[in-house]
Amino acid sequence: MTRRLLLAALLLGTAALAASPAIAEIPCGKLTGLALPNNTTVDTATSVPAGPFIRPGATTPTNVPAFCRVAGTSRPTSDSAIHFEVWMLVTGWNGKLDHGGNGGYGGSLGTPAGFMLDGLLRGYATAGTDMGHNAAVTPGASFALGHPEKIADWGYRANHVTSVAAKLIITAFYDVAPRLSYFTGCSDGGHEALMEAQRFPDDYDGIVAGAPANYWTHQSAAWVWEARAALDNAASFIPLSKLPMINTAAVAACPGILPTIIDDPTRCRFDPGSLLCGGADAPDCLTAAQVTAVRKIYAGPRNPRTGARIYPGLERGSEAAGGSLGAGGSWSLLIGGPQTFLGGDFYKYMVFNDPGWDFHTLDFDHDIAFADAKMAAVIDSTSPDLSDFEALGGKLILYHGWADPLVNPRNSIDYLRSVAASGHGKSEDDDDGFAHRTKSFIRLFMAPGMTHCAGGPGLNTFDTLTALERWVEEGKAPDKLIASHTTLAFPDNVMSATPPPGDFSRPLCPWPQVAHFTGRGSKTDAGSFVCARSDRHRDHD
Repeated sequence: MTRRLLLAALLLGTAALAASPAIAEIPCGKLTGLALPNNTTVDTATSVPAGPFIRPGATTPTNVPAFCRVAGTSRPTSDSAIHFEVWMLVTGWNGKLDHGGNGGYGGSLGTPAGFMLDGLLRGYATAGTDMGHNAAVTPGASFALGHPEKIADWGYRANHVTSVAAKLIITAFYDVAPRLSYFTGCSDGGHEALMEAQRFPDDYDGIVAGAPANYWTHQSAAWVWEARAALDNAASFIPLSKLPMINTAAVAACPGILPTIIDDPTRCRFDPGSLLCGGADAPDCLTAAQVTAVRKIYAGPRNPRTGARIYPGLERGSEAAGGSLGAGGSWSLLIGGPQTFLGGDFYKYMVFNDPGWDFHTLDFDHDIAFADAKMAAVIDSTSPDLSDFEALGGKLILYHGWADPLVNPRNSIDYLRSVAASGHGKSEDDDDGFAHRTKSFIRLFMAPGMTHCAGGPGLNTFDTLTALERWVEEGKAPDKLIASHTTLAFPDNVMSATPPPGDFSRPLCPWPQVAHFTGRGSKTDAGSFVCARSDRHRDHD
């Protein structure tokens, strides 16, 4: 069934108003009378005047055109309370929907509202959800304790029911359904984006999945592994003040086209043993225990019985990219202690149902297998089968910063490889090593020097939505994304149609191609580069 037929079927089965036989154009304030699927109610519908507007999660206003702001709740199960918002321009709508993804364990509209605002300013009707719980009441993953349906809401259901409701609300307001629908997200929003493509391929025509934390069961194991590398004993603790020093040494050992960025960390063999203190511990060196901890973080978790890799390690250059100790730009959230990053909550509340569980006790053999058996089918969006999404004409853009310290970058390459190997195969006559069929609907762009979804010393700003629009609407597949280095905040850095030029630029190329300097012009100008296949990318031992 196509997206258009699905929406038509929903419209035929849904009364717009109790006294109205079909959905018709409805003023903003009257949208509270809509009857919607999934036990959904429109709680408020407010006209927002043109002028300053402070979006959820922000503290400063942005000037906006007049729009209708709808807030609703879906209760697809007796234990569900999925809150969402839909924003619709009074005039100037481009006829399309953009749905913004969340981050972490969700619990608010702060992250999706950033995507929603950027989409609204580009003429879109926009939507987002809190993923089914309130982080102010149940922080982290504590919402999951004793609530399997809420886990399912966060894992896969919230965005889908929001998509269904948003399209019907938009149709009611404009008297016409969205002609195209897009999903844009990063981090857990990337996890959500791939979940949509895999489980609900009819929801969206085009999807942007940034830094996707789609292998949540194993990503969580990596977060615990990284914390334990530094926190299992006092000797291995790495003072956060040493992270810029480690980063500087790694970048100096593996400089790229510009000396401040590692272009391809898979080819970087920097060993932290080169920083071993010659005597007593000091601020400019690492003790033997600290060297071991850094090596473990680079290597990533492995099964202690079989030696099999559980998840990729973090890359050289991610320790404190650009010397920053910001949350998204260093290992500080991972190793600062006393608890782990998001991984500890996963095991406490979703796997063992024990708020007192101690992450130091995680068994990287049996406990990982138990977590997979219990939770992977609900929360992981790792299926390589995108055949339905492809058959419907869907297009998928993935991106990931090579210096990301929170979601391990090589996981995105692993996922692309799995898609290429599953029904989309390899082609001997394809110089990129992937079948033309695969490249016809999915492309991955790796950004040197970019940290988690934004920031870092590298190529951190590029317009993903325009590239997706051209692919879906004009059939022009993105053979490159022009990226620059700016201070633009997330998600403006990947959503703005007119980003600032930055202090240097370069094309991001569809992996496994990389940008090659032509030898002519400036190394800081994208026009001096071409996309071509690199020598074989190396994996860590």
